[in-house]
Amino acid sequence: MQQRLKFIFVFITITLSGYCCSAQRALQRWDDRVMINLAENRTPQKTAFMLFLTKTYTYGDIGVPAALLAGGIIGNDRQMRENALYVASSTAITYGLNQLIKVIVKRPRPFVQNIKIVPVYHASEYSFPSGHTSSTISTATALSIAYPKWYVIAPAFLWAGSVSYSRMYLGVHYPTDVAGGAILGAGTAVSLSFLKANQPAQ
Repeated sequence: MQQRLKFIFVFITITLSGYCCSAQRALQRWDDRVMINLAENRTPQKTAFMLFLTKTYTYGDIGVPAALLAGGIIGNDRQMRENALYVASSTAITYGLNQLIKVIVKRPRPFVQNIKIVPVYHASEYSFPSGHTSSTISTATALSIAYPKWYVIAPAFLWAGSVSYSRMYLGVHYPTDVAGGAILGAGTAVSLSFLKANQPAQ
């Protein structure tokens, strides 16, 4: 009986491993197809714009909390200063976690793994998750939690989403890298939402 149960357990484990490997291969093929399609449909104008977008991530990640802090100091607004700390903490912790995951996973860049994927430029380090995506989504999510108004949420996520798309367009990140970065960034911002300043009583 014990031998039979052991056999069944081993059989189930092998079967599930096979399904997981099959799903992983299918996902990798989808990743590759998306990247090759994007590379084949680039234009000089779109490429220049995507390069501009991808470079805005540091300005947003640093500029948003810096602007909140400056506004809080100038206006003597404690709530704004606390929200600056919240947004900055969320982005900084996301960056640290992103670097840690990259080293653990060690996924090669798309152009390293598949020679058919031609990048606009060669990025260094590992591919998963996308650092640009994780940090910008973290900034956008934290800002939206701190100030849940449509005129804050819409531009914040339009910017973060555009930066995220630019990473795929430029050939340096797979769609799954971007998805992983988005989950990491949003998850960190939500997890740290206790740092958000409490709204003043009406």
